[in-house]
Amino acid sequence: MSYGTLYLIPTPLGEGAPPEAVLPASALAITRQLQHFVVEHPKTARACLKLMGTALPLQQLSMQTLNEHTAAKDVEPLLAPLLAGQDVGLLSEAGCPAVADPGAQLVALAHQRQIPVRPLVGPSSLLLALMASGLNGQRFSFQGYLPAQPAERQQRLQQLEQHSRRQQETILFIETPYRNAAMLESLLQTLQSDTRLCVATDLTLPSEQVVTRRVADWRSLPRPELNKRPSIFLFLA
Repeated sequence: MSYGTLYLIPTPLGEGAPPEAVLPASALAITRQLQHFVVEHPKTARACLKLMGTALPLQQLSMQTLNEHTAAKDVEPLLAPLLAGQDVGLLSEAGCPAVADPGAQLVALAHQRQIPVRPLVGPSSLLLALMASGLNGQRFSFQGYLPAQPAERQQRLQQLEQHSRRQQETILFIETPYRNAAMLESLLQTLQSDTRLCVATDLTLPSEQVVTRRVADWRSLPRPELNKRPSIFLFLA
C-alpha cells in the first residue's frame, strides 16, 4: 500500500493579505482538494481555509491539532491518514509550517516512516525580511526567540553581535508581538553604534514596513509603533 503525501501549506502572514495575493494557484489547487489537515488552532485554520476555498464543506474536513501544548506521544497518531494512503495538509498559524513552528515534529516523523513530504510555495517572513534588509544574505542564522529576562537578553545580544562581527553573519530572530517595543529598546541599548539593524513589520500586509539603519541612527529618531505587530529583527555587526 502506498502512503499519502504530507503537504506543507504556507498561509498568509496576517489579515489583509488575500490567499491569492501570496500563494500560487498550484498551491491553492492542492489545498482545496485535501480532506485531512493538521493545524495549530482549528478556529483560525477554518477561517483561513474558508478564504482559500475547499472542495468539501468545512464541516466535513478532518482537522487534527498540533501545537506547543501537544505531547510528544500524541504526534505520531496524526500520521494515521497518511499511513492509510490519504494526503494531509499541515498548516501553520502564519507563514511556512515547520519553520519556528511545532509542525516540524510531524515532518520529522513522516521522514522516519518514509512518507512523502512536499513543501508548497508561499510567504516566509524570515526570508522576506532578509531579502528586504540589505544585510548579508550569503551568511545568516535564525535564533528563534531570545531570553525574555532583560539581563539574559542583553548578554545573549552581546554574544550574537560578537559572532556577527567575527563571521560577518546576519542574525535574525523573532519576538512575541506585545514585547516588540521592549526588544527594540534592548537592541538600541546593547548593540554597538555602527551595527546595522533592520526591523521588518507586517510583511505582505498593507501596513508593511521594513527599515534598516545603523543603531546610532535608530537612537536619534522616533521609535516606530510595533505593539502587537508581527516583526522580524535582524542585525549585522
